[in-house]
Amino acid sequence: MVSRKDLGSWIEGAPTWMEYPGQGMGRPQYGKGAIARPLPRLIAFCLDWFLIEGIFWVLAQGPLSGVNTALVDSVQLVIFWLYLVSAVGFMGHTLGHLVMGMQVQRLDGQPAGWLTALIRQSMVMLILPVVIMDANQRGLHDQVRHTVLAVIR
Repeated sequence: MVSRKDLGSWIEGAPTWMEYPGQGMGRPQYGKGAIARPLPRLIAFCLDWFLIEGIFWVLAQGPLSGVNTALVDSVQLVIFWLYLVSAVGFMGHTLGHLVMGMQVQRLDGQPAGWLTALIRQSMVMLILPVVIMDANQRGLHDQVRHTVLAVIR
């Protein structure tokens, strides 16, 4: 007779032979080179968002005080996207990633690069690709560009 233990549970996630994310990719479980976990990723994203939000809040108190808020919000999203693309394209990480000790890397361990940053960060702005993860905790945006958010310290 087949039991629940044989089938697993949706709460446990997809069945996998790996003991930790990244094992099948030859990545260590902890430390430098390991796959960044979801909570540090979320914290890094929030740090980046609040950085841009803070800049626009200061601007809204002064030079942008009379401007339509819908326009300011739209410009803020574009600036956030440009920040993500330029930071990941130039350095391989945003300020939030750097604070949390992470870098966007190709599977060979090199920083992402400009084209990868452009495509990957455009998908990040859609949110949904970020939350659909595989067993290695790589979102669709990482799978499409063959990248991983790795721990660098």
